[in-house]
Amino acid sequence: MPTPKLFEPLTVGSLTLANRIVIAPMCQYSAQDGCMTDWHAIHLGQLALSGAALLTIEATAVLPQGRISYADVGLWDDATEAGMAATLARVRHCSDMPIAIQLAHAGRKASTDLPWRGGAQFAPGDANGWQTVAPSALPFSPQHSLPQALDRQGMKEVRDAFAAAARRAARLGLDAVQIHAAHGYLLHQFLSPLANARSDEFGGSLENRMRFPLEVFDAVRAAFPAQRAVTVRVSGTDWIDGGWSIADTVVFAQALEQRGCQAIHVSSGGVHPAQVIPVGPGYQVPLARAVKEKVSIPVVAVGMITEYDHAEAIVATGDADLVALARGMLYNPRWPWHAAAHLGATVKAADQYLRSQPRRFPHLFAAK
Repeated sequence: MPTPKLFEPLTVGSLTLANRIVIAPMCQYSAQDGCMTDWHAIHLGQLALSGAALLTIEATAVLPQGRISYADVGLWDDATEAGMAATLARVRHCSDMPIAIQLAHAGRKASTDLPWRGGAQFAPGDANGWQTVAPSALPFSPQHSLPQALDRQGMKEVRDAFAAAARRAARLGLDAVQIHAAHGYLLHQFLSPLANARSDEFGGSLENRMRFPLEVFDAVRAAFPAQRAVTVRVSGTDWIDGGWSIADTVVFAQALEQRGCQAIHVSSGGVHPAQVIPVGPGYQVPLARAVKEKVSIPVVAVGMITEYDHAEAIVATGDADLVALARGMLYNPRWPWHAAAHLGATVKAADQYLRSQPRRFPHLFAAK
């Protein structure tokens, strides 16, 4: 039988992925002063044994004030780098799955409490809070603090922090970097007219609003080894009239491709609380398809992709080149195994787990 498309290899830059299933970055809110903890070793370790093709480390702040919460992972100094190095060593001891990292700055959505404690934003003077920054002095919602509009020097500090984190990621041996320009965080805030009211060369027209995110991309691309991939996660739409649109996303994706971006991960929303999202299985796939039709680099679809046949159809029909799972992978960390069994494919498993192969799927696990 032919190999299902979902389990065909794919090359992104110089990195060959064993199949088309990638693990999306998922914030764990479990770091201490930006440093990974035992939780991250357990969390990443189990996902690295899942049979997926790529594991992406959660949104990792390039500056302390760029964290979503006080418990976010960071990569801004020697201590945070050492903490991540220790975790990665433990994960790599048990798995050779390629690992990427998502570099991020939360902008005006930073300085929040943990999600299971309500996730409210702390005021700048709170012990667990700080002054947020943004393209413009526009709060995310009436319940959020007023952010400080970044001046050109502040923007350069953010740009340089992204580049410095990329250099640290390279030293850690990470296989790829993903720049977070989605979900209403800082780079998305620059892109969206709902958050960017600047009157300088970084606001107004689409070209101007793209300028700083592209500047950050160029800095990261220059800082990360040329043979390793730099990708970008985007919000395909704000889901609000007058906001960032899929047409804007296509223009941005084409500009990124021209600058050497090697994959686009298409999500959506997050920049404004008035968004109306038509949530349902594969609701973001049409956004990925629209981008894929206009670029030649791989495109990743994400969002409520939980059924094996659905995932296969997305890549088989060319709607996207890869599918990403997040919460679905937390719920079922062996999702790729079950997908392979259902579709008649082969997947990699650790030696210690080979005896778990069901007799009715004798070719499920790859031969050693």
